[in-house]
Amino acid sequence: MIKLAGVSKTYEQTAALCTIDLTIHAGHTTVLIGPSGCGKSTLLRLIVGLIQPDTGTITINGTSMSAKDAKYCVSISLRQRMGYVIQEGGLFPHLTALKNVTLMAHYLGWEKEQIEKRIDDLAELTRFPSDRLGCYPIELSGGQRQRVSLMRALMLNPDILLFDEPLAALDPMIRSELQEDLKRIFQTLKKTVVWVTHDMGEASYFGDCIVLLRKGKILQSGTLKELVHSPADLFVTRFINAQRSPLEMTLRDSS
Repeated sequence: MIKLAGVSKTYEQTAALCTIDLTIHAGHTTVLIGPSGCGKSTLLRLIVGLIQPDTGTITINGTSMSAKDAKYCVSISLRQRMGYVIQEGGLFPHLTALKNVTLMAHYLGWEKEQIEKRIDDLAELTRFPSDRLGCYPIELSGGQRQRVSLMRALMLNPDILLFDEPLAALDPMIRSELQEDLKRIFQTLKKTVVWVTHDMGEASYFGDCIVLLRKGKILQSGTLKELVHSPADLFVTRFINAQRSPLEMTLRDSS
């Protein structure tokens, strides 16, 4: 579905990505993980077309998105094929939940009946209470805002879903509940998903493939089992071991 070949990106004198080669397979969930500043979010913004690479090419389902094709990158046709969810939801505060979700559908001239049917389906899929659709973002909980953001991303039925640490600001209970719902949705819809996180537990929960980055480079990609048992670099092991669960810490302290 998505292929990056020789992609690099520099901000002033800082190299955000250094000659990245990556293939993201259709219908799978690929998780980008690594420490802060390693290039995860930059990579995601390159895929969605918000920024352009300095070198290399990006193709989506065979269609080029390289810098020379920037006009295509911002076209409506491409954006219709991608749903983008960021931390805190990125909702327009002056619009209700319903208007946030249906903004592009109205812009594209969807019929009223088509919009209403899609909203009903998405509210059921995301378990968002229909009676809250008239609320403004400030009137919704953090978890509800993220469900609205997910509905907006899914509204046009895109091929690709992109998530930039969407659950990082939520409390653990709500985060766990949303993780379960999101995994169910991914399995139901079988979309191509690219998920950015710094949490290895979240990466292993969602990821068919985990891509570990450091300083703008891909250190290793594969399943969690492959990263644990066949690390390509000492940093891979250090990064995984640094993320101990409360259960592991309790067992260690009691031994």
